[in-house]
Amino acid sequence: MLEVQGINSYYGSSQALFKVSLSIKPGEVVTLLGRNGMGKSTTIKSIMGLVRAKSGSIYLSGTPIHRCESYEIARKGIGLVPEGRQIFTNLTVSENLMAVAANYRKRDNPYQLDDIMSIFPRLKNRLKHYGNQLSGGEQQMLAIGRALMINPLLLLLDEATEGLAPLIRREIWRGLQVLQGKGLAILIIDKNLEALFALAQNHYIMEKGVIVWQGKTSELQNDHALKERYLGV
Repeated sequence: MLEVQGINSYYGSSQALFKVSLSIKPGEVVTLLGRNGMGKSTTIKSIMGLVRAKSGSIYLSGTPIHRCESYEIARKGIGLVPEGRQIFTNLTVSENLMAVAANYRKRDNPYQLDDIMSIFPRLKNRLKHYGNQLSGGEQQMLAIGRALMINPLLLLLDEATEGLAPLIRREIWRGLQVLQGKGLAILIIDKNLEALFALAQNHYIMEKGVIVWQGKTSELQNDHALKERYLGV
């Protein structure tokens, strides 16, 4: 579904990504791991066109997207849940969701408000509340729901549960398991390894803008030296 092939991305004259390659199959959940500042968010932004890859290629379902604008990439089927959530704080929960609702790929059963409420029941009683009246966890649920309302093929989550209370984290992981069960492909950045191991099939580790390891859950779980070296656990 997604093929990232040798991309090099920069902030001004400073190179942030060095020949980064990764792939995600339809319905697959993949993680992007590493310590802070290693290029994970830049990879997400490069996929979305928010940081332009100066070289290399990115394909979605065989279609090149590395020269597309961000709004075009979203319409082609990638939903972004950015770090920091970035919901519309002056809109209600309902308005946040409906403001972006679209079915660009003409799905037979596009996401509706009720679908988002079934995935994140906590939002059901908050539909008329403004974004700035929500807790951090509720804002994150809303950010995920907003991304789903464009009916994506692939969901990108940057720091899915960072800074959230354990109860809220469990609700978000449960919601992501529901989406996995629906066959949605997901690329996720987070530090909660145990939750990621329960959800994802394949993993990539980044160090200083380079993919230094890739493999399956069973391999990473059992390699304590690898986790200590790159993840500090």
